[in-house]
Amino acid sequence: MIYFDNSATTKPYKEVVDSFVKVSSEFFGNPSSLHGLGVQAEKLLTQARTQVANLLGVKPTEIYFTSGGTESNNLAIKGSAILHKNKGKHMILSSIEHPSVRGAMEQLEKLGFEITYLPADHHGRVKVEDVKASIQKNTILVSVMQVNNEVGTIQPITEIGELLNQYPNILFHVDAVQAVGKVPLNLIENRVDLCSFSAHKFHGLKGTGALFIREGVRLDPLLSGGNQEWKVRSGTENVAGAVAMAKALRMTIGSSETGLERMKRVKSLLREGLSRIDDVTINTPLENSAPHILNFSIRGVKAEVLIHTLEQKGIYLSTTSACSSKKQLPSQTLLAMGIPDDLADSAFRISLSYDNSEDEAQKVIVAIEEGAKQLRRVMK
Repeated sequence: MIYFDNSATTKPYKEVVDSFVKVSSEFFGNPSSLHGLGVQAEKLLTQARTQVANLLGVKPTEIYFTSGGTESNNLAIKGSAILHKNKGKHMILSSIEHPSVRGAMEQLEKLGFEITYLPADHHGRVKVEDVKASIQKNTILVSVMQVNNEVGTIQPITEIGELLNQYPNILFHVDAVQAVGKVPLNLIENRVDLCSFSAHKFHGLKGTGALFIREGVRLDPLLSGGNQEWKVRSGTENVAGAVAMAKALRMTIGSSETGLERMKRVKSLLREGLSRIDDVTINTPLENSAPHILNFSIRGVKAEVLIHTLEQKGIYLSTTSACSSKKQLPSQTLLAMGIPDDLADSAFRISLSYDNSEDEAQKVIVAIEEGAKQLRRVMK
């Protein structure tokens, strides 16, 4: 099997699964309980929080465990909007955000909030000048993803953070779900107030994630209940998931130096090889793109059909994002980049992990070229 769909989800590390099983079976107490089992669970939760915070360079009290990126994004955006609605009802986001960000904004729009969608250029990158031009007196939040999940474009987070230093009343939310272990982010220096993470994107488990909330920033909770996570996220904590997430993050960051070098070599080989195939257009920009995502189109080839053809050979890649791939619609991100409908409709995404090899890349290039030729013959 050649697995090139790591932006959809990664394979959990064996050590991560072992941690989850051990904590689930031996330390299953509710961390809110006063007895010994509860105290043990609370201790593990605290350790996991501290480990995640240390790895991200922030304080343990700034890490709030959630069920993943979608919940973190919703909590950051809706929690900000509800709490600060008396200060203003204007929010800014890029036009190529993940559906969990766009959807949250669209819900708020129905409640009377005003949303400004920043355009993306033909590389899928927003401009800091557009952020500045969009700011109004009643703006309360700017939300921009760090790495686009479909084409891998890295957004100018540092520059936007510098701009927002001039606007202390505007919160800055970054969706860093696709960035962990691939693109560095200094949350403090870049003036990030809220940042979303999802463990299954870095070899952790699905259903676990975190939201960084800068010290002093307040949100309205989305869930009413037992007031866990300092009254921001009610619900019995997923202790085993948090421990597994901390381990996955430590292992990912620990192997990032060699892993990133390999990833860059594999991506470069793929870009070069795919570029030589007839009617292939590479949609991922050469500059300012993450090392693990390569998006390309093959004119005249229906993406979904080729995906299944490759699957028969044990090769797994995707069309757009996993959250949108079943809608069978052209990628909204590619359309926002000005890519024609026919190319957006025939787009593929290869996404790598540290484990992918150059040999796998060579095999995939050959398989894609053969598959495209075969489909064209059938369609004639």
